[in-house]
Order: sequence, then C-alpha cells, then structure tokens
Amino acid sequence: MNWLENINWAELAVDAGIILIQLIAILIAFMIVRAIGKKLIRSSFSKVQNKKQMSAGRTQTLQALAISVFSYILIFITLVIVLGIFGINAAGLIAGAGIIGLAIGFGAQGLVSDIVTGFFLLLEKQLDVGDYVTTAGYDGIVEEVGLRTTQLRSFDGTLNFIPNREIGSLSNHSRGNMRALVDIGISYSDNIDHAMTVLQEVCDRVKEENDMVVEGPDVVGVQMIGESDITLRVIAQTQNMEQWGVERQLRKAIKEAFDENNIDIPFPHQVYIEKQAE
Repeated sequence: MNWLENINWAELAVDAGIILIQLIAILIAFMIVRAIGKKLIRSSFSKVQNKKQMSAGRTQTLQALAISVFSYILIFITLVIVLGIFGINAAGLIAGAGIIGLAIGFGAQGLVSDIVTGFFLLLEKQLDVGDYVTTAGYDGIVEEVGLRTTQLRSFDGTLNFIPNREIGSLSNHSRGNMRALVDIGISYSDNIDHAMTVLQEVCDRVKEENDMVVEGPDVVGVQMIGESDITLRVIAQTQNMEQWGVERQLRKAIKEAFDENNIDIPFPHQVYIEKQAE
C-alpha cells in the first residue's frame, strides 16, 4: 500500500483536468473543422457544377466522395493528436504497425478491393447518385457512392448497402431515353385494323398531353397470337425514369377508348370457358 501513499493525488487531479480540457477542446475543434470543411466542399462543387455544367447526379456523387475522404483524413489527424496528449508516439505506432502489416494486409484485402472498385466506378462514370441501376442482385436508385460501399434504395423503400467489390457487373437504366412498352390483347371477334386505328388515336392524344414523351407512342402491330386473344404492341421513347408513368397513362387511355368503341379485352381463360360451355 506504500505506493498509494506516494501518489500525489492533487497533481494527478490537475493533470487529469488538463487532459480532459484538451480532449474537449479537440472535440469542439473537430466538429467545427468538419462542419466548415463540409460547407466548403459543397460550395466548391456547386460552383463547379454551374461553371462546367456538370450533371446534378455526378456532382452529388463526387461531393459525397470528397466529404467521405475529408472525414477520414480529419479523423486520422484527430486520433494522432489525441494519442500525443497521452504521450503515445503516433509515428512509432505507425512504424510498429508495419511489422504486422502483412497479417493486416490479408485481413484488409476486401477493404482494398472495395476502394479500388469504387475508384474505377467513379472514374469510368458507371453510375451517379440518382441513377436507376441493377447490380449485385439488387435494383433501385443510387443514393450514395462511397469509398467502401454503394447505397442503393429499392423501390419498396429498402436501403441496400453493397460492398463495392460485389459490383461485378452493372446495368445502368438511366443513360439516355427510356422505352415505354404496352401490350394489349383484343378478342378474335374484334377487327384488328379498327383496334389499331383506335390505339393510334390514343397514342397521338397521349403525346400531345404528356411532355415526357420524346418519340411516339406508335402502334407496332400484332405482337402475338394467343389462345384467347391477339396481342397488339405500343412503343414510345420517354425521358429518363418517366417510362412507367407514360405506360400507366397509356393503359388507362387505351381501356377507356376500347370501352367507348366496344372493343373487348378478353379474360386469360376465355377460350377454355367457352369450350367448357359447348
């Protein structure tokens, strides 16, 4: 117990108080620098977007990446300063880490692969924030592209965190105009030419009403002859991500036009039911 009696508790309390004040000051400085840094990054990218006419999605992607890199660097610097307060030589610690670097390297292969893959995804402009993509078994809207993971929001609202190394192949549905496609069936008793004329009238009306339509809609013709119906196809080119809205508008307008012109849309098993009735 003699060693307890030899401790200068007053001096120890003063030292602890000084360390605590330093840690609080570092934490406050960290938060201030991070807030200012993020604000400067956002302001810089906003100016670059206006000056170089960069797309909003591309700007958000690179901005998020820059903020992520800035945060990692700031955290590293803060950690080195904190270690210095406790008398730990950060340089010696880093040098010591080099001795076990080989072992760490094997464990960090996935992390390195994530970073390298993420770098090439951005370099080759394979995807941007706001793009609709299919990759790694998921499809949805890209919300963020980071150094390690890509965040993909599915249409049911699920946010998927995908390690970049798992993005082996990627389909980007947001590059250029999209195709709206509607197949509609008519019964064998209806006149095909009359049905196609009604369909084209509907298409012309939708084109006048919807500015999202780039080309068409046009009636292609008979797509398939089935057991109970004859399928007619309508195709249009729309602005990016607007194809579903145009398809819904076309289906509604077609159903209303067919009702007005007494054109039947047969049930899937109509032929089977008629045979049973015979």
